[in-house]
Amino acid sequence: MTTIDLPRAQTGPEPQRLLTTVLGDYWYLRDEHIPSATLVRLLAEFDISEDGARAAIRRLTARGLLRLRRTGRTTAYAIPERTSEFVMRRIHRMLFFGGANEPWDGQWTTVAFSVPEGDREVRASLRAGLRALQFGVLYDGLWVTPHDRVSAACALLERLGVSTATVLRVREPITGSRLVPLASAFDLHELATRYREFAERYEPLLDRIRAGDVSPADALALRTALRSDWRDFPEIDPDLPAELLPEGWPRERARRCFIEIHDLLGPVAELRFRQIVGATDPNLAALASHFTSTQVASFVASGARPPGAPTRFEDALESRHARSGLSRPR
Repeated sequence: MTTIDLPRAQTGPEPQRLLTTVLGDYWYLRDEHIPSATLVRLLAEFDISEDGARAAIRRLTARGLLRLRRTGRTTAYAIPERTSEFVMRRIHRMLFFGGANEPWDGQWTTVAFSVPEGDREVRASLRAGLRALQFGVLYDGLWVTPHDRVSAACALLERLGVSTATVLRVREPITGSRLVPLASAFDLHELATRYREFAERYEPLLDRIRAGDVSPADALALRTALRSDWRDFPEIDPDLPAELLPEGWPRERARRCFIEIHDLLGPVAELRFRQIVGATDPNLAALASHFTSTQVASFVASGARPPGAPTRFEDALESRHARSGLSRPR
């Protein structure tokens, strides 16, 4: 195999994000501890220095996203339950986002609010929360989304203590040519550019990937870069109904490229992960696994047990709650 020229984004992912991406990919729903030296070697695959890797591990531990265990002079880290649940949600959303266009009932959720200029933190938190709920800003105090977000918007307003607000479900009125349509709350130009750039960055590699002309090291680096580049889209794309999208919307092109590369590179990238972990502990390396988008969809739909996982998804989480003496949140 020859070395593949990996696509380069303008800025690479930070070490913490890299590590959570790699562990989420090949240590899915496992709670065994991995030695810190092995995690450092994993990050070295992405040109992260030892100091940078250890700093990332410390920060993830401080945030509760890794769990530390010391045995003599050896330190090792596991993925705690909280992180597993977070990773599960992120993986499912990342793989399934944009895969189906749900029928739209033509209704919009609107939030009109007035927050005093002096309450800048509240205003900033409200705007950030509405963006996370896929609202767009039509005017400064009027935000809209074609999704049913009434309950979520009301909960956000209540949490922030905003009482001078109104939440409505409406149909867009017939407007004159000089009036602003609700869909103008979303600027899709930059998003379309990002989708095209994603496809143009990765599509040239498909022929070599299909031919299996990718080394394990390159497969791990490329699949991780691919996932890191794609995982922002579900956060920034308002996922508008097809009726509101411009002709030639490039998301499907980018998504097809993402899914094909993600699934094709899985076995080879997993091999490199096993090689790195196996240099420290061959038995631990044998537990690593990857899953394709089709497998994850099947597991979620049927509750079937993923190969290599000790239990089905829900039971794995249930057993962890039981071991910690906690009831699983519903």
